Amino acid sequence: MMRWLVLLFIFVPALEIFLLIWSGQTIGAFNTFLLIIFTGFVGAWLAKREGAEVLRLTQMQLQRGEIPSHSLLDGICIFAGGLVLLTPGFITDALGFLLLFPYSRGVIKLWLSKWFKKRIQNGNGNFIYWKM
Repeated sequence: MMRWLVLLFIFVPALEIFLLIWSGQTIGAFNTFLLIIFTGFVGAWLAKREGAEVLRLTQMQLQRGEIPSHSLLDGICIFAGGLVLLTPGFITDALGFLLLFPYSRGVIKLWLSKWFKKRIQNGNGNFIYWKM
């Protein structure tokens, strides 16, 4: 777990800064700034659109008495993608768009469902629930 934290909090931001500086030198600082702003707006629009669709699908499944497991995974991916797109940088933007586009999100959902299933089968799945 510690290796992932080092990667997440030290290596990725350092690489993002390097790519932003390199991009500023290559296409210009103003164009790099505009590109970051553009990806932020497009990502916010896409997250809103995909999130609304998943919410509608989840409500339909709940009305039919179905468990919306795939919709919940979609929602997790869309939420994470939207959060990651708020972080300026090209690597985080690429990850955010992968989480927002339905086709690439399907691959990530498959990996997540296998990961959840493996944790539950190994007895490592700790889930908190409460009664209302």
